[in-house]
Amino acid sequence: MTSSSPVLAGAPGDCCFRGVKHAGTARGKATEIAGIRTYISEPPAGPAGGPNKIILFCADVYGPFFLNNQLIQDYFAEHGFLVLGIDYFFGDAIYLHLEKEGFDRNAWIQNARQKAIPAFPGWLHKVRETYGADAKYYAVGYCFGAPFALELATTDNVAASAFAHPAFLNEDHFTKLTKPLLLSCAEIDHTFPLESRRRAEDLLVSIKAKYYIQVFSGVSHGFAVRGDPEVENERWAKEECARSIIAWFTRFSTGTGRSKVEAGRRSLL
Repeated sequence: MTSSSPVLAGAPGDCCFRGVKHAGTARGKATEIAGIRTYISEPPAGPAGGPNKIILFCADVYGPFFLNNQLIQDYFAEHGFLVLGIDYFFGDAIYLHLEKEGFDRNAWIQNARQKAIPAFPGWLHKVRETYGADAKYYAVGYCFGAPFALELATTDNVAASAFAHPAFLNEDHFTKLTKPLLLSCAEIDHTFPLESRRRAEDLLVSIKAKYYIQVFSGVSHGFAVRGDPEVENERWAKEECARSIIAWFTRFSTGTGRSKVEAGRRSLL
């Protein structure tokens, strides 16, 4: 996206480096795609012929192998998606450094972007070569990962995209959008504040985009990954965000039926 486009979501701030580590056992495994370590979580066994719904998981600065992110990916897989989480940090996720005295967070972010941005296209090409053009691809990005999901949504590489509490977005990401977009937002977010969220909505309206915005009250940036499960509002927001992403992607799949989430919702009506 053009560097002259006005910024709507800034660089990760303090809120991007705080949160609660969750408890659980990851079910996925590590693999390599295009020479890049990737977390893969597979759906329950289904018809022969390989996966036909694939989520490209673009993690926050904690990376796809951080337990919280593994559990989210596993949840998506439970609902019938093959999930692939690229480690564009190359084993150097932020949580490995947070306790180090004198750690230069801004330098780490700059270095991470310089590595991640050029690595992603080759990884994506190999994914599509491996799993085929007939599969339905979807992209979700959290914080650092949001621009990857948005830029994919300007192409035919995905059927739909989603993000939660984004960073590094400008107006071009919204005006060039061609695929459906779910925006999952925190009420308290200095990276993507209220005025930016409203400007993003204005831009989506102006291009007649297909979009859905959800805003969770009483939570901060990072809620979708590192919200405190002991706080009812944070737990509900985190879980509802994940449920909404599954329902959103299922909406734009064909011949796959309704997700368990969608079916459960309809049963309440």
